[in-house]
Amino acid sequence: MSDLPTTMREIFFDGAGGPEVVKLREASVPTPGPGKVLVEVVAAGVNRPDCIQRAGLYPPPPGESDIPGIEIAGRVVAQGEGAERMKIGDEICALVGSGGYADFCLADEALCLPRPKPLSLVEAAGAPETFFTVYDNVFTRGALKPGEIFLIHGGSSGIGSTAIQLAKHFGAQVIATAGSAEKVEFCKSLGADVAINYREQDFVVEVKAATGKKGVDVILDMVGGPYLQKNLSALAPDGRLVQIAFLQGAKVKDFDFMSMMLKRLTLTGSTLRARPLAAKAAIADALRQKVWPLLDEGKVRPVIHATFPLEDARAALELM
Repeated sequence: MSDLPTTMREIFFDGAGGPEVVKLREASVPTPGPGKVLVEVVAAGVNRPDCIQRAGLYPPPPGESDIPGIEIAGRVVAQGEGAERMKIGDEICALVGSGGYADFCLADEALCLPRPKPLSLVEAAGAPETFFTVYDNVFTRGALKPGEIFLIHGGSSGIGSTAIQLAKHFGAQVIATAGSAEKVEFCKSLGADVAINYREQDFVVEVKAATGKKGVDVILDMVGGPYLQKNLSALAPDGRLVQIAFLQGAKVKDFDFMSMMLKRLTLTGSTLRARPLAAKAAIADALRQKVWPLLDEGKVRPVIHATFPLEDARAALELM
């Protein structure tokens, strides 16, 4: 690391709160330990967990930096002991525990993936968090199979746009919900067979109409709250509900589990950030084999809504 700078810029949160706690400072460039690489960051993805961390409700896993940022893209500039898969100069994207909002970031080599050929590094920075999350929850936990029907809530979000594309390419029929006519059309442009404006339509009614009253096989939900009961109603027999967030609350009153028993439903969920490295590395290996070829061929891609320089991280989080 002798040719590298010793200091860098990084974003930090000056306490828990709103966007006003987002600050920029100078810090030392970190040194990669065993199994890690140092990445010169070209871009970092902006995700809802960054906002939750800023509010003091989602701390990084033990041993990780307090600096926000859970996905990055850039160039490998140094290797720790045992890190041999990635070479100096390789252009990669990576899922990281924290630290992405900086000029340099440490990444576990096992969670680094090559920059997909058609994508710039800025575009590639938007891939790790959504593709890791969607693949693991839709295809591993949700066990979505070709020919099944898949419902994704928030279809125009980062998770939603990734889920629509992957589900279609793996042979599922896709139904998406979104909050405006413009977002409905966006979901259709990505491949959704049916898109429902949840502000104007009851998604359970529309799902039943679109599936001949059968319902869907897998639901990926980030909403929670009042959607929990409605999701059970929208599932077909032997259906699977996968919960990855609770934007409208994790608790509901008077929840009726009877349909879960009668229809043999499975309710599951997961978080990604705090899981063991080995579990995340297994997802990375699956992506490398089954999803990265689609990205390399331009058949799926992350959708970038806006970009900001590092010093404008507050504006990026305000937009999020």
